[in-house]
Amino acid sequence: MPERPRPDALVFDVLDTLFPLAPLEWRFREAGIPRVLMTRWSDHLLRDSFALALTGDGGSPGPDRSFGDVVRGALRDITGHQIAPSAEDAILDGMAGLDPRPEAAAALGAARAAGLRVATLGNHGDALARGLLERAGLLDLVEEVVAAGPAARWKPAPGAYRLAEQALDTPPERLALVTAHGWDTAGAGRAGWTTGWSAHLEGRFPSVFAEPHVRGRDLTETVDGLLALP
Repeated sequence: MPERPRPDALVFDVLDTLFPLAPLEWRFREAGIPRVLMTRWSDHLLRDSFALALTGDGGSPGPDRSFGDVVRGALRDITGHQIAPSAEDAILDGMAGLDPRPEAAAALGAARAAGLRVATLGNHGDALARGLLERAGLLDLVEEVVAAGPAARWKPAPGAYRLAEQALDTPPERLALVTAHGWDTAGAGRAGWTTGWSAHLEGRFPSVFAEPHVRGRDLTETVDGLLALP
């Protein structure tokens, strides 16, 4: 793989990268949903997001659906549409109360200390990301919070990454994504970005995708690798 230059800005994925979803498990238990179905819910959430990305034709806006719509739809799918609206609300509320990974502040701070610009990019609305970052005391470390879903441009379609390029006024070759999702590195790499993958979620990088430019055991190591690029 050709060596990439050191980026001017790092763009962090939010859910399961900066903020783990695993603590939602108790919300599922309270709703009477077996814990084994949480993984299926996550899979359905990704499936439907990817379908919206595809129906957006890569760069054009796709169907007008919110991230909350996708969360609720996935919950209804896995429960055979037996879940109460109040239980759906409780799980969505739980997503707004997630705590960051222990090294999240250090990773964001290292990028800022090195003079790089920092942003986040997710398929959820900016209110969710801003709320999570503010609650964790991390919002001051982030310059731009970019929401792809509300613009009907869903990751990993190219249009989602273009939104971040526009928000930061930075060309793709000067941007790097930090994510725990192999599929996200595939999308960003296809858009011309440098990619940094943290192994804390998947453990092994999915073999179907092109190698990320940088790998790390956690967010700190991934950011350090990106900062070490020439």
